[in-house]
Amino acid sequence: MLELDIIKQHVRLEPDDDEDDALLETYSGSAARMVENHTGRTLYATASAVPKDASGNPNNPHALVLDDDISTAMLLLIGHWYANRESVVHGTTSELPMGVKALIEPYRHYFF
Repeated sequence: MLELDIIKQHVRLEPDDDEDDALLETYSGSAARMVENHTGRTLYATASAVPKDASGNPNNPHALVLDDDISTAMLLLIGHWYANRESVVHGTTSELPMGVKALIEPYRHYFF
């Protein structure tokens, strides 16, 4: 969903360094699903990608279009996972980057 060149820039890889491309793509997909799971919404790359009914109205009331906040949250996640490739880092405790929750929380859909 995020462009690979933006991800590489974020994790400080040269554009022509393709050794970790598959890994970064996997992290990108996981970050998108994490956003969807946390917000309870379906993430779309663009507004035009949101499914529409016969009259042209969006038919997914919980659609979430990728914007700067969501992109930044995903990049923070990807960067964190890329730098910390194991689930436990010995000698420290580590949570997800602080900004991720702050960036995606306003988009959360609460079911009542």
